[in-house]
Amino acid sequence: MKSKVTGLFSILLLYFHVAAQDNAPRQIISQHKSVFNTPPSRTPGNVAVDGPLLGNGYCAAAISGPPEKQTYYLARNDFWRLKSGFNESFPAVLGRLQINIPSLQTAAYKIEQNLYDAVTLSSFVKGDTQVAIRSWMTAAKDWLVIEIRNTGSASVTGNAQLELPGNDQFHVKPPLENKFLDSTSHGISKHGIEWIERGFVKDVDIRTMAAAACKIIGRGTNTFSIHPAESITIVCAMSGNFRGSKPALCVQKELEMCSEQSVSGAMQAHLKWWHDYWQESYVSISDTIIEKQYYRSQYVIASCSRDPKFPPGIFGSWTTKEMPAWNGDYHLNYNYIAPFYALYSSNHLRQAIPFEAPVLDFMKRGKYYSAKITRIPDGVLYPVGIGPLGIETTRRNGIMDKYMHGYISGGQVEDEGLFFGQKSNAAYCAVNFSQAFYRTYDQQFARRVYPLIKAVAVFWQHYVKKEGDRYVIGNDAIHEGTTGNKNPILSLGLVRMVLQTAVDMSQILGQDAALKTKWKNIRDSLSTFPLQTRNGKTVFRYSEEGPAWWPDNTLGIQHIYPAGQIGLDSDTALLQASVNTINEMHRWQDFNGSNSFFPAAVRIGYDADSILKALRRYSQHTYPNGFQYGNPHGIENCSTVPNTINEMLCMSNQQVLRVFKVWPPDADASFANLRSEGAFLISSALRQGKVQYVKIVSEQGRPLTLENPWPGSPLLITSNKKPKWETAGGRVTLSTLKGEILMITPR
Repeated sequence: MKSKVTGLFSILLLYFHVAAQDNAPRQIISQHKSVFNTPPSRTPGNVAVDGPLLGNGYCAAAISGPPEKQTYYLARNDFWRLKSGFNESFPAVLGRLQINIPSLQTAAYKIEQNLYDAVTLSSFVKGDTQVAIRSWMTAAKDWLVIEIRNTGSASVTGNAQLELPGNDQFHVKPPLENKFLDSTSHGISKHGIEWIERGFVKDVDIRTMAAAACKIIGRGTNTFSIHPAESITIVCAMSGNFRGSKPALCVQKELEMCSEQSVSGAMQAHLKWWHDYWQESYVSISDTIIEKQYYRSQYVIASCSRDPKFPPGIFGSWTTKEMPAWNGDYHLNYNYIAPFYALYSSNHLRQAIPFEAPVLDFMKRGKYYSAKITRIPDGVLYPVGIGPLGIETTRRNGIMDKYMHGYISGGQVEDEGLFFGQKSNAAYCAVNFSQAFYRTYDQQFARRVYPLIKAVAVFWQHYVKKEGDRYVIGNDAIHEGTTGNKNPILSLGLVRMVLQTAVDMSQILGQDAALKTKWKNIRDSLSTFPLQTRNGKTVFRYSEEGPAWWPDNTLGIQHIYPAGQIGLDSDTALLQASVNTINEMHRWQDFNGSNSFFPAAVRIGYDADSILKALRRYSQHTYPNGFQYGNPHGIENCSTVPNTINEMLCMSNQQVLRVFKVWPPDADASFANLRSEGAFLISSALRQGKVQYVKIVSEQGRPLTLENPWPGSPLLITSNKKPKWETAGGRVTLSTLKGEILMITPR
């Protein structure tokens, strides 16, 4: 009888867990809003902006301006100037939509962004003149929708003005930063639709055009008068030449057919898309400041990453000034890779797909550099900066020859590529491919990216040199410009990761058995991580020969994360050196690499309270839109809080699943559908110091090793495919079936 009751309890627990899980994301995330009480002061800007951010992963708008001139700065992911050359390629600005309501001058200002619904609510009050604006970038169409409602007792008048970029949207500092020749046009159609078009068609490698059109629904003009309790709806449609051959005509035709009914339908599709996105996973923790930054970060990355060929650059989709810092490109020595880190464990795989295209599209040029510079014909060698569609944003050209000749004379340029002495850029790109592979074991994905993984592995197979009984990495650089280093610690970590990933991918695909043996041999015989003594403690050295330390950045721990080469099952001496290095660096708020520093601390079991204390400070050190104060690097910081929390709650590296392993036992928390290595979706909850259950969904039917969350207690396991059973031990290995759902509780 006792066994039947226990089994029934487990089944009921699973039922109620699933029911609660459906409602939890809305309840949790709807509590959190991004609130702006003063107009932005850094929007537009050539680095990360401080205004409210709207986007659907294809196009975007950043809001700025005072109440009487609310301005939406418009951009598209696929609108670049595309020419391979130093300072000649960058994401471009499209234009701006300005809502002019003169009577709101000096009105009180407040904007709230609802993260769950991705709708922005603006409220402007000046005596009897009161206006509420609801705006969103529709998830299913490239439309910016703006609803203006008169909530006061006085009528308001104004207009919607669509403009090509103004002077404040160009960052021009010759000779290195220039305004390049563009093609522009604008007009008003016979239907009263205002439109703009801008493009780059001369002196480029690939022609680009983008357009926007604006219309007040049901009216023939963009001038309006709104009486009390009435409202108007403005729709701004955007398109580019990669979505259709004639963008300006395309957006005008869209708006000719647009009605209140089509806007309502777009809103329903929008709400459903965001509901489905948030349903993919969730966490709930007691620290509301960290939790808010967790979801605000995931709102930002979802708003800018959906286009499969045009992922966001350094500043996301929000290019508000032309030629932004670092050309707003895909910087391969971590900046491009880091924004995507948390998407894999958060189960937001669709937002990670855009990462692939530029890396794969650059393979032809990467093979050229590998053969030309290192005489390795089947490998790939990537420079520091690339763009979409095979574009190289840092290639040597006349601008570099004339104004940055130090790059050339200093050896930071090899052939035509700007490498800064670093050989690790392609290996760094493999980080996200490796994460996606081990967390999905998706063979279709593996086939798609294996050519790149194989080429990177082949490069290092031939580049490392045998020295006694070990392989060494020579003529590399731990930091930009430190050419000629031996065994940089980051490269040692990345090369191990690449070789292991290549071995496992080739195994699952049934390819390259002979190469697999060579890769294993190099992986197992690669030089150990260099060490040194600082302040009486053994810590990691940045390179065996070359820089021993660096006053900023987090390169000294990136072999731990994101390379993933040290974890809780590692040698105790390595773990102690890791802890010592974290203490010595103490770079929780670093200009380059907090997104690596926090998860590295988690991976080695650093004190959980200390991590959360630093993460709370980090979460408070932001503009209202979530971008870090004083750190211009934009969306790379979107991964920091989600990735750290996910690792603390559900760590799965080194082929062991650990729930709440690096988490304060007195801090209640829960999570659902975090994606672990092995292609499992994990859910669990901690209440009053006790883990309540562990739910496991097996996507691929792989074995799973679980560290027992209830030390000393046997486990009761209920399955949707097998009779329930019990097992015991400090670690238990479970065989699973594809599609199996396991509910595990202490007996």
